[in-house]
Amino acid sequence: MDSSLRLFIRQFGGVVLAALVPVILIAFMSIPFNLGGHPGDVRSAAAPVAQHMT
Repeated sequence: MDSSLRLFIRQFGGVVLAALVPVILIAFMSIPFNLGGHPGDVRSAAAPVAQHMT
């Protein structure tokens, strides 16, 4: 593989990761917060029945 192609792939991968990491972190932190727990967890009886995420 050519060294310039290897450099391009490395830089492109860095840009893709730099764009995806914040999106993934925000999604995995904000969705459980809005739902009041992780999806699939058993809800307690005192938890509100339904909440809209907007």
